Amino acid sequence: MTLQQEIVGNAMQMAVVSLQPGQTVYCEAGKFLFKTTNVTMETRLTGPSSGGQAQGGQQGGAGGMGGMLRQAMGTAMQVGQRVLAGESIAFQYFTSQGGEGTVGFAGVLPGEMRALELDGTRAWFAEKDAFVAAESTVDFGIAFQGGKTGMKGGEGFVLEKFTGRGTVIIAGAGNFIDLNPAEFGGRIEVDTGCVVAFEEGIQYGVQRVGGLNRQGMMNAVFGGEGLSLATLEGNGRVILQSLTIESLANALKKAQGGDKQGPTGGLFSSNAG
Repeated sequence: MTLQQEIVGNAMQMAVVSLQPGQTVYCEAGKFLFKTTNVTMETRLTGPSSGGQAQGGQQGGAGGMGGMLRQAMGTAMQVGQRVLAGESIAFQYFTSQGGEGTVGFAGVLPGEMRALELDGTRAWFAEKDAFVAAESTVDFGIAFQGGKTGMKGGEGFVLEKFTGRGTVIIAGAGNFIDLNPAEFGGRIEVDTGCVVAFEEGIQYGVQRVGGLNRQGMMNAVFGGEGLSLATLEGNGRVILQSLTIESLANALKKAQGGDKQGPTGGLFSSNAG
């Protein structure tokens, strides 16, 4: 059953989902906005890929004490992964009862949302906190980038992974642009904070900006990009965002206490912080 949804709004978009009777959608805690009264809401620690996904824990008795222990260990591992990744511990599940229902969701930053359709052949990877909501037929997981890539990649160290069939809704900051590295010689280089999501088959990596020379240090210190850039290679969809969380945080910090311009402009600005 296809998830009927509409993304509305401009600067701060939201997704309005229409649920058929018995249809379930889940979201990360904190992304829910509103619902009609015939839609039930249940909070669980487990994602839909776990043994107790659709039954709300009713399978707990299956397999006796051993089954319950395995289910508890599986739940603990899921929660542990999400805690390490800095993700929400719980999910909220919404099911329509006795007729069509409506649920609204949104991201946490001003920006766009996108509905991705999974057909079961390719997974999607997304930046941390990009996930908003998905059908119960879509599995949510955590993918850890290993070693050097993870340590240099900032947001790229932990990725959200979506598998299965159905609709998943993601959100990012600013405006989105869709690219395919294959149309740009097979490889693109971007700010590590600009990557929102990409299809399975795209190779994600991190490389140093320039060499360890004067120009390389100028790029790193004054160019605003740090020492590394993300690299995306292959043939598949890539979604980038125009606003990075770091740049938004710096702008808010500056507005709060930062630079206050004098009457003649920035040259004579004073820092009151």
